[in-house]
Amino acid sequence: MASSVLNGADNFKILSGNTPFLGSELNVKCFPQKGIMNLRKTRILKPIKCSLSASRPVSQPRFIQHKKEEFWFYRFLSIVYDHVINPGHWTEDMRDEALQPAELHTRNLQVVDVGGGTGFTTLGIVKHVDAKNVTIIDQSPHQLAKAREKEPLKECKILEGDAEDLPFPTDTFDRYISAGSIEYWPDPQRGIKEAYRVLTIGGVACVIGPVYPTFWLSRFFADAWMLFPKEEEYIEWFKKAGFTQVKLKRIGPKWYRGVRRHGLIMGCSVTGVKPYGGESPLQLGPKSEDVSKPVNPFVFLMRFLLGIIAASYYVLVPIYMWLKDQIVPKGQPI
Repeated sequence: MASSVLNGADNFKILSGNTPFLGSELNVKCFPQKGIMNLRKTRILKPIKCSLSASRPVSQPRFIQHKKEEFWFYRFLSIVYDHVINPGHWTEDMRDEALQPAELHTRNLQVVDVGGGTGFTTLGIVKHVDAKNVTIIDQSPHQLAKAREKEPLKECKILEGDAEDLPFPTDTFDRYISAGSIEYWPDPQRGIKEAYRVLTIGGVACVIGPVYPTFWLSRFFADAWMLFPKEEEYIEWFKKAGFTQVKLKRIGPKWYRGVRRHGLIMGCSVTGVKPYGGESPLQLGPKSEDVSKPVNPFVFLMRFLLGIIAASYYVLVPIYMWLKDQIVPKGQPI
């Protein structure tokens, strides 16, 4: 599986092995100019247009970036999630590679999988950690019902809860994992702050999520559907929350051949280490979304339907990329 790593320090480093994901799709201009960029064993990078102002502000949630819409979205998606969505966006080899930076080296680690859903990511976690030491939390009971059906997860603790307000004491877990969840958080910075709080000193947070597209049509549907952060936004959220040793590792389906212009539902794995005990030093105001407030049914229905339409586009993208991979000769860009 192709990947690359970006260090979240002042001096960004791009490390590569044999990876097409470090090719022409990387935009050097997206990153701060301060410091030095080191390139090792890779071809010359071709910059593409990219700027923080290109995407819709995080403070303006997309159609399915609301907890109520997300609840109903997964009410139906949970039926086919493991069999239809994952094969196109979140394969087993992608999952295993994305979890490597989380350093799941000991079976007695205490791990929380936030937004664990159907338990697909958790299956990768329990390869390295005893299931009895793993807690899965998600706001969707329909997704969690699928997780409960998986035999390797029978000993996991499974709870309903909110990623922005975790029901755990401070300094509880050795590892915090969250895959395919941040895109639905109304306030991603608050969710990262919670990740810091529940970890023990030296604990590692690993957030796996989408990356923002550069192709105009993909940008349109991404901004309508859910949150597709920029790579530098992930790093900024981690650093603001207090994490150190922040790194970003790029992932993607093999048949994309490193193409990132359409964005990726699972496009990066970001990790950081908690250096001190206690809560995050970051101070935030009240939550951006109050789920206790009533929602206009018409507005809810319109947002939900428009979000479904936007999501449908991203069901077609991996099929389109797979067809191009079959048609275009190997070694040529797609």
